[in-house]
Amino acid sequence: MRTTRRLLLLLFTLWSMTAALAAAPSTDVWNPIRRLAGNWTGTVTGQAGEGAVSRRYVWVLGDRFLNEVNTSVYLPQEKNKKGERHEHWGMFSYDKARKSIVLRQFHVEGFVNTYRIASGGEDKVVFESESFENFSSTWRARETYEFMGTDEFIEIFELAAPGKEFEVYSRTRLRRAPQ
Repeated sequence: MRTTRRLLLLLFTLWSMTAALAAAPSTDVWNPIRRLAGNWTGTVTGQAGEGAVSRRYVWVLGDRFLNEVNTSVYLPQEKNKKGERHEHWGMFSYDKARKSIVLRQFHVEGFVNTYRIASGGEDKVVFESESFENFSSTWRARETYEFMGTDEFIEIFELAAPGKEFEVYSRTRLRRAPQ
């Protein structure tokens, strides 16, 4: 009798735990940016002129980080007489203590931007700068991703000089590359 009672208590406890877990909302901390994974191509316009962009987002290190590799090429033009090749690498991580996605971007020019997610919704995600390395932290930067479904998005990069409002530096339109 005692064994049966213990078995029933154990089964009831397991059932209660299973029911509680099933009722709890399942949250994917990566949901705001998960759709970025893949290869992208597109165009960029902005202060450096007009250019072409190729970008790749891939999950790395046991799917704990999302790595971004970007190349933007600006051919010589009126706005940018010499043209230029801009490269940056980004790493998205999840900071459990802050319950926030963090983005660190490493730029070919030698500076590093650290952003935190400021807002994340179904169709729009905004990252705002927390600090810069090798650049004045009195400046602010903002990266906004506006999604149009799963195969297209616009990235708006804005800068704000000390005491000034944000100004668009570049606008990049990316489409998922064919597999």
